[in-house]
Amino acid sequence: MKVVTSGQMRDLEQHAAAAGLPSEVLMDNAGLAIARAVKRLLGGLAGRRILTLVGPGNNGGDGLVAARHLHDWGADVHLYLVKAREDSDVNYRLAQKRGIHTILAGHSDSQAAVDSLLASTEVVLDALFGTGKTRPLKGASEEVLLKAREKKRDGNLRVFAVDLPSGLDADTGAVDVACLPADFTITLAYPKPGLFSFPGAAMVGRIVVADIGIPPGLAEDILTELITADKARSCVPERPWDANKGTFGRVLVVGGSANYIGAAYLACAAAARVGAGLVTLAVARSLQHVLASKIAEVTYIPLPESEPGIVAADGLEAVRASLINCDALLLGCGLGQSPSAAELVRSVLRSSADLPPLILDADALNILAKSPKWWQDLPCDAVLTPHPGEMARLTGLSVEEIESRRVSVAREAAHSWQKTVVLKGAYTIVAAPDGRASINPAANPGLATAGTGDVLAGAIAGLAAQGRNLLDAAVAGVYIHGQAGEVVRERLGDAGMLASDLLPVLPGVIGRLRKGRVDGAGPMGGQ
Repeated sequence: MKVVTSGQMRDLEQHAAAAGLPSEVLMDNAGLAIARAVKRLLGGLAGRRILTLVGPGNNGGDGLVAARHLHDWGADVHLYLVKAREDSDVNYRLAQKRGIHTILAGHSDSQAAVDSLLASTEVVLDALFGTGKTRPLKGASEEVLLKAREKKRDGNLRVFAVDLPSGLDADTGAVDVACLPADFTITLAYPKPGLFSFPGAAMVGRIVVADIGIPPGLAEDILTELITADKARSCVPERPWDANKGTFGRVLVVGGSANYIGAAYLACAAAARVGAGLVTLAVARSLQHVLASKIAEVTYIPLPESEPGIVAADGLEAVRASLINCDALLLGCGLGQSPSAAELVRSVLRSSADLPPLILDADALNILAKSPKWWQDLPCDAVLTPHPGEMARLTGLSVEEIESRRVSVAREAAHSWQKTVVLKGAYTIVAAPDGRASINPAANPGLATAGTGDVLAGAIAGLAAQGRNLLDAAVAGVYIHGQAGEVVRERLGDAGMLASDLLPVLPGVIGRLRKGRVDGAGPMGGQ
């Protein structure tokens, strides 16, 4: 599913018109799709009082069409127009022909009338402004949205936003102070980047994508998409019946240190839980017995130590000897940033031009960030999995700038470094060197806890070892990790989740994904 900017959406509408689908047809399609979604999500319309906030442009036109259908299906519909519609407006005339009660802002009794309606309304359909609104909200629009916000704070109002909540920037996620938080955002044709960028992402509620009839082929060249269940399913490795452990690949993890023993465990366990045939951990010698008591299925390469629990730089030979037989190398989880660990990381990366598919996480990224033009030391085939702080160190940008334009920062970095970049966080981004970017449609505060990044890195490594290219492994790993988080949140809530809670859930998520029983993650929903 493509994610389109406001400019791309305008281009798509123009191309659709050239293909025989003028704006009037798209508006009719949009309004009907909105009305159907509202009816389905409310569970019925009989007796429901719905106040439709109608803006001056096409978003308001979509709202008028939806209001007409909702009225015809039995809802008690009222319109609030912030600006008079033209007499030639067919959709407004059709609403008036049906006798739908209408309030026009600016009339002497309009404020009292809308206050009375809000007091007795259970549903607001926000069709004031869509992708074309960039200036601050003022006048009647601001006033009615602030009034609706106040009513919503009382818990007695459900809000449906048309395309996006009014006052939310479709491209950046910036929000106006009057932006009305939605329970459902019925986004038209394709979701917009601002729906997955904070602070706007906190205002959209559940996202429903409404098909308005734009031919899918028109969006083929758009490079940003959501990771859907179908997309993730296509990236999951096959499991043939005649397999052995060699069929499913060997992962070598170089990680762990005295202060971060758990990181190595989580990464290894995740690689095994997503189906890798054999996982080997190269770890400081004195930590081997601790980890072996925690996870029996992993094999070990004990590395020499510069001090207890800290790998020595001369562990290179032991690591290099194992690279010959591994199908994916995960470097960095819990390794620490001691001088000897840093030298080992650099030595491994310089040791061979023929490294296996490489996943770099945590301390490996922080070590690399200390070297100028560090990406030139990496083999061509690599996945980097930074969180925003690590991305700041790698790029020299501030965390604030990274968070304000996550997709573009990830895309620019992937192109510049010629590596696959997984920018972690709410709505994790997977960016490819060729400009493609995928957004995971999940934001789960339960995953904001120590160790979940190690689980993700291990999952990507485990999928890569099974023969998936690194981009597919990253896309599938991010989606499966997010889905596992949703399963655990459903069971435990979003506070107190542990990274290890994800591990036993991963195989079930993959199994349901293969069987087509996973419909989506986080706030996304179908029409």
